[in-house]
Amino acid sequence: MEIPVLDFEVCRLGENVTDEKLTELSRDLRTAFTDVGFVYLKNTGIAQDEVDEIMEISKKFFLLPTEAKAPFSRTKNTDVHGWMGPGIERLNPSRPGGLKESFNITFLQPDAGWPAEEVVPGFRQTIESFFMRCKDLSLRVLRVMALSLDIDVDIFVNSHKSIGSDLNKSTLRILYYPPVRHEMVKERQLRCGEHSDYGSISMLFQDSKGGLQVMNRSGEYVDAPAIPGTVLINIADLMQRWTSDVFISVNHRVLLPPPGDMSIRQSVAFFAHPDDDVTITCCDGSNKYPPVKSWAYSLERVNDSYGKMETTS
Repeated sequence: MEIPVLDFEVCRLGENVTDEKLTELSRDLRTAFTDVGFVYLKNTGIAQDEVDEIMEISKKFFLLPTEAKAPFSRTKNTDVHGWMGPGIERLNPSRPGGLKESFNITFLQPDAGWPAEEVVPGFRQTIESFFMRCKDLSLRVLRVMALSLDIDVDIFVNSHKSIGSDLNKSTLRILYYPPVRHEMVKERQLRCGEHSDYGSISMLFQDSKGGLQVMNRSGEYVDAPAIPGTVLINIADLMQRWTSDVFISVNHRVLLPPPGDMSIRQSVAFFAHPDDDVTITCCDGSNKYPPVKSWAYSLERVNDSYGKMETTS
């Protein structure tokens, strides 16, 4: 299995969407999401320089001492925004926590927790700008996905109107995988355990260090390397339910580096979720899956990954 690479030029950010080649793009996108669940998009309008910038400033945050990052820690599962240290997240609950740390950004209000400007200059501005770029791209992808299903082209977009506010849990996540000392690794521990994502679609920008693998239809894991100038997009669980299994959400993971390889790995992910109060029903009118509220479904999955933190608001 190879993950296809599609040209998104006709729908790139900053350009008007035209009918030319749009049908071909939607058909190819449907094939990718039906057969593989993942696709690389090039010419999205998000430049490699933008990706490099956010990774560079992310690294400055992650290299701070733990006591400087601790004030931004997530404290309950209903507050997705914040920092998580190594080993906290167990995306595969049967494995030890992943060997990575992350910082989640879910809403852009001034009172969200951010490192001070003098601590990591430009951090908040860079993160917020990239969040909005990812939001815009995700909405364009969702529109083409609806077109590919021959349904109302705005059906998905209209369910994601509140991205960036406290009414939606779409998340920009910056990730840092520190050097791995294999003598300290727990049994069956990975950098990131096998899992599928929760929401509508996910978008991943990754460095060249490798390690990401995607499960194919035969149940085997295949490499999903970084391709400069592209974004890797996958279907998440709510979208699979929404489309009655036309689009598939598949497991993926990040392996440990080989023994002796002390390199770090970085990535930036954007997880697009429907607004919290949206009820997801099968868009073909079938009863293949029962209706479910977007945030209620995601919170159940979050509780599996982090344990049941305090969940009152």
